[in-house]
Amino acid sequence: MKVITYQIEVVNFCSKGMSSMAEKKDVDKDKPITRVLFCGPHFPASQIYTREYLEKYPFIQVDDVPLKQVPDHIGNYDLCVSKNMLFDSNVLSRAKQLKLIMQFGVGLEGIDIDAATKHGIKVARIPGDATGNAASCAEMAIYLTLGLLRKQNEMQISVQQKMLGEPIGETLLGKTVFIMGFGNIGIDLAKRLKPFDVKIIATKRSWPSNSEVLIPKAFPTQNGVLDDLVDEKGSHGDIYEFASKADIVVCCLSMNKETVGILNKPFLSSMKKGALLVNIARGGLLDYEAVVQHLESGHLGGLGIDVAWKEPFDPNDPVLKFKNVILTPHVAGVTEHSYRSMAKVIGDVALQLHAGKPLKGIELVN
Repeated sequence: MKVITYQIEVVNFCSKGMSSMAEKKDVDKDKPITRVLFCGPHFPASQIYTREYLEKYPFIQVDDVPLKQVPDHIGNYDLCVSKNMLFDSNVLSRAKQLKLIMQFGVGLEGIDIDAATKHGIKVARIPGDATGNAASCAEMAIYLTLGLLRKQNEMQISVQQKMLGEPIGETLLGKTVFIMGFGNIGIDLAKRLKPFDVKIIATKRSWPSNSEVLIPKAFPTQNGVLDDLVDEKGSHGDIYEFASKADIVVCCLSMNKETVGILNKPFLSSMKKGALLVNIARGGLLDYEAVVQHLESGHLGGLGIDVAWKEPFDPNDPVLKFKNVILTPHVAGVTEHSYRSMAKVIGDVALQLHAGKPLKGIELVN
């Protein structure tokens, strides 16, 4: 069989919008290349690590383009990693050869799944328990919680002013923590909070009938269950009651039509005066005006968020004037372990698509 050199041009990001077009050599001209598209410049390690994982497979091409140019290029790709791109029916109608849209994680709220189904495109997420993504997010929730309790911003002021022994912080010891949404992240969070000697209350739309909490595969235990992980369980209808009992509320909910803006004025008002709110889920769960109002009144004792109502976050946003607000740039799941693991999942799926094999390691939703 004749083998020729097949080289894809490296296109300048600034001039033509395509970045990091991988060079492909020694590929059979009759063997099709499977093309993978990452949308936008944010979360750059996602495409970098995926390229590294696939570098020994010259028949897989991994590209990324600016968000605004995705509609113009989507028709050339077999697999798309959406990140924070919005996929409506108009964009999906241009994806003539697209077989699968995936998230580099779990959130699919930016994808019109019904429209994707109509156009014959599968949609999938990467299960967080298998990659360490849930564990990474749980750790970030604890980081934000401790930062608020120990008054991280005020500590920095004391350092700058050469003050010792200020501010006076608080401990997690003896606190009641309300985990709002007890999925993979909520479970991992509860496991990590228990050694702090806290009371854990949690809500979930439906609990297993035997009242046992399933533990993610990443943390096997005897019989795969833990009976004592949560001190008090409730349903979605109990969120106001549970908020009134908690010293700290950690939101781990998925965002959908029912949960958008759920952290609103009625919910915040139901919280204890001085209680802390941590959100490592999605920014759209927060009602911005209600949050600012409750910070100004002092009813909300602190806000720790890894996700915001507008991303990228505005560094001049008035909410940052409050000393009891800690913001991180959507990095809860961005760790070496979780990103390498998820890049492997993306790479393996690309190889499965190329070989025409069944897709494994992902959760299809349509």
